[in-house]
Amino acid sequence: MLKRILLVTFTAAVLACTAAPKPQPVVDGIPNIMPDVQQGLVCKEVVALIENYNYKRIKINDSISSVILDKYIKSLDPSRSYFLNSDITSFEKYRTTLDDDFRNGDLSAVFYIFNVYLKRYNQGIDYSLVQVKGKYDFNQNDSYVYDREKMPWAASQAALNDLWKKRVKYELVNLQIAGTSAAKNVETLTKRYNNLKSQLAKLNNQDVFQSVMDAFTESIDPHTNYFVPAKAQEFNEEMSRSFEGIGARLQLENEVIKIAEVIPGGPAFKSKLLSAGDRIVAVAQGNGDFEDIVGWRLENSVSKIKGPKGTTVRLKIIPSGQELSAKPVIIALVREKIIMEDQSAKKEVKTIQSNGKPYKIGIISVPAFYADFKAANAGDPNYKSTTRDVRLLIDTLKSVDKVDAIVMDLRSNGGGSLMEAIDLTGLFIDKGPVVQVRDMQGKVDVSEDTNAGVAWDGPFGVMVDRLSASASEIFAGAIQDYGRGIILGTQTYGKGTVQSSIDLNRLVNPTVLERLAALVRGKVGAAGAGKEGTTPQLGQINLTMAKFYRINGSSTQHKGVIPDITFPSVYPMDKIGEDTEVSALPWDTIAASDFVKVSNLDPVKANLLKLHNERMANSLAYKILQQDIIELKEKDSETSVSLNEAKLKAERDAAEAKNLAKTNELRKVRGLAPVKKGDKITKEEGYDFVEDESLKVMADLMQMSKK
Repeated sequence: MLKRILLVTFTAAVLACTAAPKPQPVVDGIPNIMPDVQQGLVCKEVVALIENYNYKRIKINDSISSVILDKYIKSLDPSRSYFLNSDITSFEKYRTTLDDDFRNGDLSAVFYIFNVYLKRYNQGIDYSLVQVKGKYDFNQNDSYVYDREKMPWAASQAALNDLWKKRVKYELVNLQIAGTSAAKNVETLTKRYNNLKSQLAKLNNQDVFQSVMDAFTESIDPHTNYFVPAKAQEFNEEMSRSFEGIGARLQLENEVIKIAEVIPGGPAFKSKLLSAGDRIVAVAQGNGDFEDIVGWRLENSVSKIKGPKGTTVRLKIIPSGQELSAKPVIIALVREKIIMEDQSAKKEVKTIQSNGKPYKIGIISVPAFYADFKAANAGDPNYKSTTRDVRLLIDTLKSVDKVDAIVMDLRSNGGGSLMEAIDLTGLFIDKGPVVQVRDMQGKVDVSEDTNAGVAWDGPFGVMVDRLSASASEIFAGAIQDYGRGIILGTQTYGKGTVQSSIDLNRLVNPTVLERLAALVRGKVGAAGAGKEGTTPQLGQINLTMAKFYRINGSSTQHKGVIPDITFPSVYPMDKIGEDTEVSALPWDTIAASDFVKVSNLDPVKANLLKLHNERMANSLAYKILQQDIIELKEKDSETSVSLNEAKLKAERDAAEAKNLAKTNELRKVRGLAPVKKGDKITKEEGYDFVEDESLKVMADLMQMSKK
């Protein structure tokens, strides 16, 4: 039914369209990037899909138009370093018209804004190329404001030039502190800015259209997304969990490539040399020369870092928390084929001494809720899945390791297969509801574990953090609601919505696609489409169409799962999580499912918390963690950096010395030898504070259970 309705609307849109949106004049000699007919049609259909099938049932109106404009401008110039105040003023005429433009497939306004941005960016780069060769006094006590999000837009070109000049000085002093010569630094920056010009010249209308649609869909809700064809392919490759590279997700932040996530099981994960928050400033293939990638487009940087399995890539890394002026760390990684379905759950056994008695606790780390659906559908009796792997691990932990308790580690687990979350819950409960899903019509479907029996009926705990999302929250919420185990960690992400992927090409019949191909070629006649040309690819939309609810009736959306024993979050709670998204769906409740608790843990939770707090009062690791969180917040609130070389170097050296001292403090308490600057710390010597304390909580639980 959905496909038939959409087909009618899309066919009508194609037949009604005869020309592309009107082009704007060339901006100061810089060629404009213009939208095409296909993009206009796609925009119209995305409007229709959102208004008719998004869970919010939202109307695209003047209010949404205003939000889109602000998001779009911020996405282009988050640090207010490119647009002039006069540019922003001129864009105000579009504040309440973008809704009408999008409904009509008219993208001229948003493309015009992008072309003004392109002009300003090119002007800044040209100016910087001249300034790179200037003379600078690095003994002055001046500073560079790199985060101008809350500052006014530059009032004149002269003011904008001053910003760019200070940016050049900042990049020069960074390079100088790293130990390279002045001549080499000028060469590096000149090459960097020329690379930027080269990257900008490669932008096309698909790049612009993706930026436009990102601002549009993010104004609706955080998880409704449109992907142009190339991005749709990337998304689907990621969902299939198969690619070749280093095993890290990357993002662009202040024109520097940042590690957003290290994928469990990949080369980066196994090497323990990369962490979320690290920045990549240069890339080399094998033993080749390094290429500076600061300022590059994300996809161009990714193409350098990805590569065939078995090949080596070298990276220059600025570790998380350090200034860009810090000396880069060079690491080498051998690329592998990353098959996410093959990333199995892992087990580990640790012994905790509590009140003079040892307790063996099995830790099962689950990186994602995976399943090889292709093998399962083909009838392979040995197909891989999270539940199958965990069941085998539990069997070994019981029969071979003889553990007293099990802890499931779902930290940084962003979700995956809903069915696996349900089946995995079934290993710990004896049949019953696991999650409720309400669709846009208000119909509630209850998904249940129907398999009798449990794999583990002993003491159980689940570790979560701010990056535990979606299926992880369903599992943790069900365990908590049934009273089956203790939840330990920080409040989870709060992603409680369900998306459906819609391939726009599948909504259109071949005749309509032929006519669209002719429209794109500009060769529409009375007889219809011409014969030459290929079928247009229209991209894909992931549309929010339902919402998750726990069996107690509470939504996981926005609030996530609140642990029974909470720890301070190393991730900024005010910047990461569904509750930080303005357009996110709210938390609400529905009727609870009919379920029977396994046990009531409420009486022991207060005692567990009391013992936990007593340990924390005397814990050096807890004290250091709190200090680190405070320092990270302070660092995050900073908006400027000194351009005085001696001061900047002293700050960097002091930060490195402080981190080393804290590391050795913890090592001393644990009976380990101190390390020196530059020493590598193995995984065995590392310290996971949350895991260590969670195991102690489990030991407390077992002692209380016996009493």
